[in-house]
Amino acid sequence: MKRSLVFATRNNGKLVELRELLAGFDVISIADLGRDIPDVVEDADTFIGNATKKAREVSAATGLPALADDSGLEVDALDGAPGVYSARYAGEPHSDSANNAKLLAALAGVAKRTARFRAALALADVKGPLGAEIITADGTCEGTILTAPRGTGGFGYDPLFFAPEIGMTFAEAGLGSKSELSHRARAMRAIKPRLVAYLESL
Repeated sequence: MKRSLVFATRNNGKLVELRELLAGFDVISIADLGRDIPDVVEDADTFIGNATKKAREVSAATGLPALADDSGLEVDALDGAPGVYSARYAGEPHSDSANNAKLLAALAGVAKRTARFRAALALADVKGPLGAEIITADGTCEGTILTAPRGTGGFGYDPLFFAPEIGMTFAEAGLGSKSELSHRARAMRAIKPRLVAYLESL
């Protein structure tokens, strides 16, 4: 691959996951660039809208192909909340523990606790051959929200999200099992053929 792929995130947990999923490719983070890249304001009302905006802005700022994701938790009993507000569900400054505590409070006494993690990925290369085109994909993982956290791995809502396919929470599963069935893994598998073909064409 002639050019590095910038993953438009400051979330180290997501970066570790993506590098695992794209082993063999030169995936760098915004921090690896050694220059100040302004934070992208995530003000779209959909995951794909936020991912597309981040990918375009980071690609324009760096001159490199940029892959961005937006992901979150949708809880049926909360009409899809926290959704695109998952990272800042409990307000600013955002923290995983505060978000989890707010979610548990919102679901207190609720019997139906079905939910899903959803991820959207977007690849932009605004100064390269891709131009104005955007390559996108999404993925979901169904599960339920527990009444108390389990496990110490992962990040975000992982300790509360029970995945029936593996019989444990994402926080209990660790990177290996999570990388096989997570929403981001499924989105990555969906986008990977086009992503790899594009990067190898450069």
